[in-house]
Amino acid sequence: MSSEFELIARYFSRQPADDSVQLGVGDDCTLLQPSPGHWLVVSVDTSVVDVHFPAAAPAHAIGHRALAVSLSDLAAMGATPRWCLMALTLPEAQDDWLADFARGFHELCDASGVSLVGGDIARGELSIGVTVHGELPPGTALRRNGARAGDVLAVTGTLGGGHGGLRAWQDGERNLDDPLLAAYLLPQPRIAAGQALRGVATAAIDVSDGLLADLRHVCEASGVGADLDGEALPLAPGLVERLGEEEAYRAALGGGDDYELLVSLPPSAVDEARARLEALGVPLTVIGSLAAEPGIRGVADSIPSGWLHFRGDTP
Repeated sequence: MSSEFELIARYFSRQPADDSVQLGVGDDCTLLQPSPGHWLVVSVDTSVVDVHFPAAAPAHAIGHRALAVSLSDLAAMGATPRWCLMALTLPEAQDDWLADFARGFHELCDASGVSLVGGDIARGELSIGVTVHGELPPGTALRRNGARAGDVLAVTGTLGGGHGGLRAWQDGERNLDDPLLAAYLLPQPRIAAGQALRGVATAAIDVSDGLLADLRHVCEASGVGADLDGEALPLAPGLVERLGEEEAYRAALGGGDDYELLVSLPPSAVDEARARLEALGVPLTVIGSLAAEPGIRGVADSIPSGWLHFRGDTP
């Protein structure tokens, strides 16, 4: 049976993407050289089996997803991803599973310009902790507390696909070519979109726990309220067909796992923001506005507010 050190060497030791990694996998710590004059941006997420992904999900999708949800936090700040650490806990070391998991993880590393520079492997219930490091010029970070009354609210891409994909999995769908299932198991963090929105958006957050829950975070941090236009929500393709119209809107508002960017913008900046994102092939939809009056209006009180780990609120 392989030791954790052999597993690290076999599946997770790679040549760094660039010379910013002075010392990578294989020592007690990694040594990194950020770009001169940049701020370091750091975030961590944990993905737990049967909480964040099904135990029977394809291993490559689990690897991809574990990294993607952390990269989405960097995207929300407009940061450029550089490095990541991974703490992997496994019930047993199966070579086929590990090779497939590592493939999914490394493919997204390569696509995002990220080097895996260290981590740990232990035995236990399957979980993956990923810490991502990015960088950006000082003072350019998109934060939650910059929204102002009078700003418009907009969202990239479409909503509800993550929850629709979970429902598709629960209904027995296993083909990752299904767009809803792909949205759930293979989310694509909006890294380039976040970078493009620097300098035009006043606040941003990634939609991980549900639109309403994440909008509430922005409103509380910025001291504003919001008026939503429910009819303007961009629903994921196939969502209405799978869930029905009412449940599709509930999924878009509270389902979570969409990893789109929710942003606030001065009305005068909407055209510029849309043009920047259209150049990347990313749609931007205005879904409401911000106001001085606290609270979120325009949706029924019966719509769940989003995912909370110790309450489990979902649509």
